[in-house]
Amino acid sequence: MSAVTQIAWTDHTFNPWMGCVNVSEGCRNCYAETLTRNRMGLKLWGKDGRRQVTKTWRDPVKWSRNAAAAGVRERVFCASLCDVFEHHPTANEARPALWRLIDSCRSLDWQILTKRPENIVSMLPADWGGGWPHVWLGTSIEDMRVAKRADHLRGVPAAVRFVSYEPALGSVADLDLSGIGWLICGGESGPGHRAMDHRWAREIRDKCAAAGVAFFFKQSSGARPGTGTLLDGVEIKNWPTTACRTAPEAPSAPASAGLFG
Repeated sequence: MSAVTQIAWTDHTFNPWMGCVNVSEGCRNCYAETLTRNRMGLKLWGKDGRRQVTKTWRDPVKWSRNAAAAGVRERVFCASLCDVFEHHPTANEARPALWRLIDSCRSLDWQILTKRPENIVSMLPADWGGGWPHVWLGTSIEDMRVAKRADHLRGVPAAVRFVSYEPALGSVADLDLSGIGWLICGGESGPGHRAMDHRWAREIRDKCAAAGVAFFFKQSSGARPGTGTLLDGVEIKNWPTTACRTAPEAPSAPASAGLFG
């Protein structure tokens, strides 16, 4: 939601709305649900609870402008406190404006992570074509029980397809990595965290190396986020190859035009 983030694999986080429904075992200790409930006093998880975010929608425009002026690309995780591809009235209403915002901010690489990749195709903008070059699409896979999510993701054209193996709850040694460009591996953190076996991390690290998939080790499981960032004594933070090395041509409309309605 701000320029400051503790998520190691991005530069910014942005949330067009907040709230979600838990869909698999990886959601049991959802950090986003805990944060919105305990720190914000909001009950946004479940069938009905959602809240639109209005105050931060112009932040990405500023980040993109600054990145273009500096001649760099910055990454935005969208969205850390919701799921862009959830079928819900609040999400469905806000999603068209979100796509307009993303289209206008082309000096940013947008990292969109979902647990509902089966919904992606039906919720993309009409001009998606072979994929917008500054948008990365990812799905969460905590163990092989939800490995089919990768199959859904593979069916979507994208500049980068990635898998978040976090929280790692079981081996994914049999995961099909074809069509995947990046994999983030991390154990669960926070109170009541479930332990990650480092053999699982080594298995997928080696499988990624053999398949030519960039591997990013975020952290081991532990009480505090951001601890245990070494795997076998080594920091591994590899990034995917993306088609968007330079900012694409800007849209004809001003960046702030028509974003919010």
